[in-house]
Amino acid sequence: MKDCIFCKIVANEIPSYTVYEDDIVKAFLDISQGTPGHTLVIPKKHIPDIFEYDEELASQVFARIPKIARAVKASNPDIKGMNILNNNGQVAYQSVFHSHFHLIPRYSSNDDFKMIFKDNSNKYDSDALKKIQDSIVAHMGD
Repeated sequence: MKDCIFCKIVANEIPSYTVYEDDIVKAFLDISQGTPGHTLVIPKKHIPDIFEYDEELASQVFARIPKIARAVKASNPDIKGMNILNNNGQVAYQSVFHSHFHLIPRYSSNDDFKMIFKDNSNKYDSDALKKIQDSIVAHMGD
């Protein structure tokens, strides 16, 4: 994609702080540095989001994430954990429409990175959960 900023990074048309690269993926520092060491892992092939992966590419990309995550963690003894995020679609906060995985090192519970998972369990009884389950299972072959 000629206008994709990540495709331009893969093509070395835009500089990046690359931490890992092979024939399948490129990993580089996120320019925003949500926390120090915040790294993006992208497939070199332009894939807009998780919905466009085939099994082979998913296997290849996902297989590399633990190695890169371990290197990020080992790079700083103050890193205590890591969030690995993948946003898909504008409503899910995807801002660059080339699939990418955020590796966000966590230093403490006060390191200025927040995620909130709201508990909506009181809105779903067994029948409602079964209906959602059945709908998802019915589409597993798609």
